[in-house]
Amino acid sequence: MSISACLKPFALAAGLLALSVTAGATTDNATVKALNKAMAAKSRPEKDTARDANRLPVETLTFFGFNRDMTVVELIPGGGWYTRLLAPTLRDKGKLYVAYGTGYLEKQDVLKQKGFDKVSLIAPESKVYRPENAPRYVLENADLGITDADMVLTFRNYHNFGPEGRKAMNDAAFKALKSGGIYGVVDHTRRHMEPNSDANRRRIDPVLAIKEIEAAGFEFVDYSPLHYRPQDDTTLEVGDASVTGHTDRWTLKFRKP
Repeated sequence: MSISACLKPFALAAGLLALSVTAGATTDNATVKALNKAMAAKSRPEKDTARDANRLPVETLTFFGFNRDMTVVELIPGGGWYTRLLAPTLRDKGKLYVAYGTGYLEKQDVLKQKGFDKVSLIAPESKVYRPENAPRYVLENADLGITDADMVLTFRNYHNFGPEGRKAMNDAAFKALKSGGIYGVVDHTRRHMEPNSDANRRRIDPVLAIKEIEAAGFEFVDYSPLHYRPQDDTTLEVGDASVTGHTDRWTLKFRKP
């Protein structure tokens, strides 16, 4: 089931299809040029560049209205796939903060590499962990400590948390953004209202995500079909060999009033 199919009933009920207008900035040519330069950097791991065609970072960030002079927060950067593109692009005119689960970046000294010297780690008291035998991670001490961000981004992380963790992350993102700021979220698609199972444990219903993020105070702006993958019928675990690296993902854009 595609993101469009999942969202259409909700969008019609809320009048959201009429809200397919961009909010915030429009990505300029200088930013696109800087992103392409970052993508071409020889320092990027081969495993990262192998995913460029599927993840479409320039198109994704353009959809969110990303620009190189913004103050941006990346939540749960993981192995730093997007960090390696955001950091050099924002280095001279903008600012990049990373928060939650930054252990890999620190352990691998990613932030000590060329072009990463102005990236700041925030929310040092935050904790991301999965209790023993629990299916989802917990997020504690989520406050980001800033209130002037233009954009908060998180990629394929929303599904990792239970309702309380997702609420903590959404509330923290709302507080960190200035009025008009953008919250961009991408994750693996789960069928609408499908019960939990081993197969869908790393997928999440986009309609649920919209409702939760709106409950934090955000306005839903738009969704993009950039990561719609018809070959993934959403019945398999995202790590299954037939869909891994090519899962169907929803791409949602929200605005702080």
